[in-house]
Amino acid sequence: MQVEVLNTKGKKTGRTVELPEEIFGAEPNNHVIYLAVKQYLAAQRQGTHKVKTRAEVQGASRKLHRQKGTGGSRKGNIRNPLYKGGGTIFGPKPHSYDIKLNRKVKDLARISALSYKAKENAIVVVEDISLDTPKTKGMMDILGSLKVAEKKLMFVLPEYNDNVQLSLRNVPSVLGVLLSDINTYDIVNSEVLVMTESAAKIFSEQDAE
Repeated sequence: MQVEVLNTKGKKTGRTVELPEEIFGAEPNNHVIYLAVKQYLAAQRQGTHKVKTRAEVQGASRKLHRQKGTGGSRKGNIRNPLYKGGGTIFGPKPHSYDIKLNRKVKDLARISALSYKAKENAIVVVEDISLDTPKTKGMMDILGSLKVAEKKLMFVLPEYNDNVQLSLRNVPSVLGVLLSDINTYDIVNSEVLVMTESAAKIFSEQDAE
């Protein structure tokens, strides 16, 4: 799959990058995308919810009245779950929501998500960007030239670039990530995938290996 490389002004540079068909031309698998997104969202849950049982709430432990002869129901102490201020029955306890997925399933989900972006023509490759200082306005001008400033996008870099990352950080609609950190949820959650030329070439190099 050939993708033209644009400069920071949004013009064609005359160069192209070959994105491997094994990834960007693969047949998407919706179910593994669902599983990967489900795992990602589950991992975001803290799982710190907690209520007090009758053993943990405040209150005396003496029996409220004798068992028989009162004409009323049998009662224990004031911490009984039926009373106001009593303990909670079968309430939530802290636990992890993590879901286990095999590595091959997660890789297939990522490939499927990237394949969808390719089918939708939602991949933009821009020449490598270098900024002398962090400047959000400068990055927004570049994104505007690429005609993606109004869209929710993921900006993929081959390695950490302090000035570029800081310039993207204040833009709510842009997620700046390293190529090694991309995941299925972020790909699906973005409208456009913007990659630098160096990041795009890594796909071809990995495919050649």
